[in-house]
Amino acid sequence: MNVKELLSLKDKIILVTGGAGHYGRCIVEGLAEAGGTIVTASRNLEAGEKVAQDFCNIGLDVHAMQLDQANHESVMALKGQIQDKYGRLDVFINNAVSRPMEGYNAPIEQFAESMRVNATGMMDILREMADSIAQGGGGSIINISSMMGMYGPDLSNYEGTDVGDMPPDYFVHRGGIINLTRFLARMLADKKIRVNCISPGGLANHQPQRFVENYCKKVLVGRMANKD
Repeated sequence: MNVKELLSLKDKIILVTGGAGHYGRCIVEGLAEAGGTIVTASRNLEAGEKVAQDFCNIGLDVHAMQLDQANHESVMALKGQIQDKYGRLDVFINNAVSRPMEGYNAPIEQFAESMRVNATGMMDILREMADSIAQGGGGSIINISSMMGMYGPDLSNYEGTDVGDMPPDYFVHRGGIINLTRFLARMLADKKIRVNCISPGGLANHQPQRFVENYCKKVLVGRMANKD
């Protein structure tokens, strides 16, 4: 097997949740370029269908389905749709996230809503998609965390900006998913499922100029990541 064959995703069925978002779209594009058949799933079906159509127009194999991660019936419906259409699932990219909490002093109900989606909902879809992957003989789960999930907040990045205080729910689920990955890697190993976590740094997305300047001073290459 040569390197191109080793890295090829040809004939792999891959689910990317949150595939219409800033990070998600980049993930969908890269996996599709590697030859995978990609299903992007999110609450906004119209946005997902636009992503799928954009990539289909350039010859990539991308499809959109709807998902409300916090709704078990929606998770099961997605699981059934993938099984009915493709017969299996090989890879799950766990990328979807909700941002209902506005800051440290936000109403506690916003924190609870975040956990409903980003903790309970995430665990639900992880278990169900792991079951689908196991039924197909094994595969891979990749969780998406963030650099701040590993190191915590760097408040100096926000000096001189009008960005408000950072929401604590972000650090609960971005940090928690890293340790959950370790747990799942052990739990699912006997089902031939590999579980890994990627913690990317900052991706350029129209942040305030002062934030970009503060951030880039701490990065060796002197810039934020971009979609390429």
